[in-house]
Amino acid sequence: MGLVIAKKITPLSVDRNYMRRVLRELFRRQQERVKSFDLIVRAQKTFNGADFSAVEKEFIELLTRLHCQAGQRATKHQKIVS
Repeated sequence: MGLVIAKKITPLSVDRNYMRRVLRELFRRQQERVKSFDLIVRAQKTFNGADFSAVEKEFIELLTRLHCQAGQRATKHQKIVS
């Protein structure tokens, strides 16, 4: 997993590092679901400790959507090959 947290989003390195730590932890918790994916996560807005549950919910929703789309592509590919 790659993380992109631009200075434009939050100029303080302390805040950027916090965001990286949170996103790495969320990824670690969901790692079983994303074994076969390479992910690049780019934060589009800043968040802090009070927003943890909202960030976690959004991260899980995004992984679920990604997983569903990958499943649909695999199904389409199997139909073409068969």
